[in-house]
Amino acid sequence: MKTLLAAVLALTSTCIQAAQFNVLVFSKTGGWHHDSIPAGVDAIKDLGKLHDFTVFWTEDPNRVFNDKELGKYQAVVFLLTTGDILNVDQKAAFERYIKAGGGYVGVHSASDTEYGWPWYTRLVGHMFYVHPTIQTAVLKVEDRQFPGMERWAPRNLWTEEWYEFMPAASNKLKYLLTVDESTYKPETKWPGKEGKGMGKFHPISWYQNYDGGRSFYTALGHLPATYSDPLFRHHLFGGIYWAATGRGLE
Repeated sequence: MKTLLAAVLALTSTCIQAAQFNVLVFSKTGGWHHDSIPAGVDAIKDLGKLHDFTVFWTEDPNRVFNDKELGKYQAVVFLLTTGDILNVDQKAAFERYIKAGGGYVGVHSASDTEYGWPWYTRLVGHMFYVHPTIQTAVLKVEDRQFPGMERWAPRNLWTEEWYEFMPAASNKLKYLLTVDESTYKPETKWPGKEGKGMGKFHPISWYQNYDGGRSFYTALGHLPATYSDPLFRHHLFGGIYWAATGRGLE
């Protein structure tokens, strides 16, 4: 019996140690709620199985945004979050997490989150301003020397809800993808807002070292079907991998 128990414990220990790293997926919304959240969660769980990392998903900040729980994870994914989603104590815990070397991954409307939190806006890099209707356009690669970028063609036909962003909140951003505004119609009008596009350089994905930790953001991911696209999944994994480990840059 003791021999069997020892074997079970050894096997359990091996399984626990097998994971490369641990990822927290957080998808609370205080504003618009994307229908693509379940597809995004499933995609990251599939990536975890494929690339051997653990995934824990929640929309309850009370469960995880404290020093003890955040300390279990090497990267935190803000998946399609919107609006104000953390209280003062939770924000402070997340700031300490990043300053201790943690990783942040923002997906799509993570840039439409916590506008009144200056530290977070700098972490994200650009905040969302407005978007036109969903359209097909050409994505351009700005940097291939980042994890998950090696499979992209120089120009890629892509369908997305193309975010127009506010000016950069950080001067440390390194850009990975841009969209060619000549290939779609960026103009739009919202109540009190008018979008005209961002011009010749319209960023879509970027990364930076920030306040002791790492930050990766991609504006792709509005449509549920995007999360089944192998190219997007690899792009997302590259960001998660780098945010969690700091490895993969040439």
